[in-house]
Amino acid sequence: MFPHHREREQPIFSARAHVFQIDPTTKRNWIPASKHAVTVSFFYDATRNVYRIISVGGTKAIINCTVTPSMTFTKTSQKFGQWADSRANTVYGLGFATEQQLHQFAEKFKEVKDAARLAREKSQDKELANTALTIAAPQSPPVMCVNGPEDKLFRSQSADITLSSEKERIKKMLSEGSICEMNLEAELFTLQDSNSKLVAALHEANANVEQWKKQLTAYQEETERLRDQVADLEAHGPSDLLKDELTQSLEELEALLKAKDEEIHILQSKKGEYHEMEHQRDEAIHRLREMEMRNSDLERRIQNTEQNLSNSLEDRDRLDTEIQRAIEILDIKIFDLNDLRQSLVKLIDK
Repeated sequence: MFPHHREREQPIFSARAHVFQIDPTTKRNWIPASKHAVTVSFFYDATRNVYRIISVGGTKAIINCTVTPSMTFTKTSQKFGQWADSRANTVYGLGFATEQQLHQFAEKFKEVKDAARLAREKSQDKELANTALTIAAPQSPPVMCVNGPEDKLFRSQSADITLSSEKERIKKMLSEGSICEMNLEAELFTLQDSNSKLVAALHEANANVEQWKKQLTAYQEETERLRDQVADLEAHGPSDLLKDELTQSLEELEALLKAKDEEIHILQSKKGEYHEMEHQRDEAIHRLREMEMRNSDLERRIQNTEQNLSNSLEDRDRLDTEIQRAIEILDIKIFDLNDLRQSLVKLIDK
């Protein structure tokens, strides 16, 4: 039974993601369906022409969703997407490690949804054609009832009961087998992925071994050559050319030693000058520190002066504002007095 299902339903795309389901109570919060990232795969059933999304965590199926043309995968962030499954009465959410993985899954979801729509249209056209053929076919003659209508009705009801119980038993077997099938398919896909990684690592290791063998051979040849040279030198003694090189190196070292002795004498003669320069340096450092202290004092005074100036400017601005406000109030009062004077003049004239 299981090999037949594996041949019928094949994985077409897989990705690693954290699976979530919407809280059925609040319909707002997400509930993690897996403790870590799991494999989420698209499967295609060529016999039934059906696409499913399946994810297995441990021994249970986290996602077992049949893709329909009405489903829509929505990207809610750079690495998270969701879709609703009306049959399971839930909403699935997937969190990916990268934005590229989310984009690939969304593109595959759209492709599978379009394929499911085409498959449904073909199935509906086929059903319409079969219905038309059934209507056009001639009706078969009625079957003669030997034992009467009661016996025929009893046999029909018994056959229906037996058929329905057999269907329920087959459905139960298929549901139990589908979970095992999903586990086996997920394990098979994981094993295939691990196998491909192991094969690549094995090829890389073989290439490294070949390179190490070549390097080892080269090192062994170089060692043998050096051993031969050492054996020749031990057997025949140092050559004249080697003696000349050693003599020349000794003479160069003696000349260098004399030059260093002369430099030491010169430095000792300049020792007094060096002490005097150190004294001058100490005095310069002392004057520099005094200048730094004066500079710090001047900077502090400048900061205080700037602060006082800023406070004076603020006071002046505040005083200008108050004066301007007083002038505006005086203008209003003068205007009111002018109106009052005109009113009194008019009143006197009357």
